[in-house]
Amino acid sequence: MRKSYFLALAAMLAASAAWAQPKGGLIDVAVERVWARATVPGQQTAGVYMTLKSAAPARLVGASSPLAERIEIHEMSLQDDVMRMHATPALPLPAGQAVALKPGGGHLMLMGLKQPLTPRADVPLTLIFEDGSGMKGSIELRVPVRALGRPDPQAAAEDESASAPESARLSPAVRAR
Repeated sequence: MRKSYFLALAAMLAASAAWAQPKGGLIDVAVERVWARATVPGQQTAGVYMTLKSAAPARLVGASSPLAERIEIHEMSLQDDVMRMHATPALPLPAGQAVALKPGGGHLMLMGLKQPLTPRADVPLTLIFEDGSGMKGSIELRVPVRALGRPDPQAAAEDESASAPESARLSPAVRAR
């Protein structure tokens, strides 16, 4: 009995660490189907894609990685019949709605890569969120790198006949969620 109580308590503590934890509250954001595209030699940028879902209104306000000089949140828009990519300061996350960052749409752009991204490697990535009151929290991820030309797992997830896409390799604190 004592052992199962201890295990339950340890599991609850580990699960609580999975949430983005700002001072004074919690930001509950789920991160699914996260992946990065592999790069070719000399390439200085790479895209990171995922699906985000927040329990309450929040915003993705930034990201960082030791493998990039900076990371920008990008969105796509049609201007004069041409798709254009541009940086945005934040990505709104409406409560209860999945927000997909995918090829051809919104994404995170790793800029000033310090090394190539190779298939089957992981990219350490920290996502920074802000809730409606301005409190910030972060989630640390290990983002799997997919080979060039490999199908987009988000598109496969939308295809009912496709098998389940691979999930993020999250840091131990997030994985415990």
